[in-house]
Amino acid sequence: MNRISIVIPMYNEARHIGRTLLAAQKAAVAAGVECELIVVDNGSDDHGPQIARQFGAQVLVQPGVLIGALRNHGTAVATGDWLAFIDADVEMPEDWLSLLFKLESAAQADVFGLDLHAPAQAPWYADAWQRRTLRPTTQKLYAAQWLPTSNLLMRRSWFDQVGGFDENLRTGEDKDFTMRVRAAGARLLSVNQSVALHWGYEVTWREWTGKEMWRQGSHLQLLRSHGYSLRLLRFPMLSLLVWLLDFLAISALLDGFPHHAAVMVTITVLPGLALSLRQSLKHRDVLLTLQLWGLHWVRLHLAGAAFVLSLCRWNARRPARG
Repeated sequence: MNRISIVIPMYNEARHIGRTLLAAQKAAVAAGVECELIVVDNGSDDHGPQIARQFGAQVLVQPGVLIGALRNHGTAVATGDWLAFIDADVEMPEDWLSLLFKLESAAQADVFGLDLHAPAQAPWYADAWQRRTLRPTTQKLYAAQWLPTSNLLMRRSWFDQVGGFDENLRTGEDKDFTMRVRAAGARLLSVNQSVALHWGYEVTWREWTGKEMWRQGSHLQLLRSHGYSLRLLRFPMLSLLVWLLDFLAISALLDGFPHHAAVMVTITVLPGLALSLRQSLKHRDVLLTLQLWGLHWVRLHLAGAAFVLSLCRWNARRPARG
């Protein structure tokens, strides 16, 4: 019988960890595999670790380290020939493992991730931001360039081949890891036949902007790790261009050239519109297009600020978490 080790990094997730562990156990039973649950806690001050133990998880406490180190530490004690990484606030569907094992046995791919949805009660910005990554339900399988670690499944050998996660990355460790796995020869597959639910959605607008600022802080580290390729450079450079146009618009307005300022402002909203259209046209939803347009405009400004701050060696203080 196959044995799977499910590694879950956690920080103050008492609200969600029970649901996450129960769903993972049900998926393992449905797939007929032995399941080892490993929760790696980043120093929670809530009851998350106690709840995890009640569900039979092995709880390792690793305060003060980054997310990659949490996942690596969990994997170091894992005994399964399969590895799964899920976040502590993600509920996996019951057919999660049986579906992906079937795809792997049919040689469809080597590393897998399910699409992630927001629950119905999520606010509009959290829902729209999650929907931007989703594909139409008619597109069940998609060969990916990289996969997020909100849920990730592979044989242990792929993890060992690339040496695990980069423990120096504050964020973006999932992109870095799966890009290295792909470079090692693994085929990455994003699956939309079944979906996971992200219960840790952003409850407030301030939380959404804070998380995006934190996420965008990894661009410089990724460039240093993977080289200054156009694919990795294009978004930070686009965000810096938006900031430059903002500056020119303000300067033109102060110098008494309102028409020039209006042109600059118009240009600054075009990148956000292009990103929104690229992600929303598949859904044929005008409201989603408008929502993503505004969110991308904000995100571009946050990314530019985060990139400049990373150049100045600024580090956002945020606990490593799933």
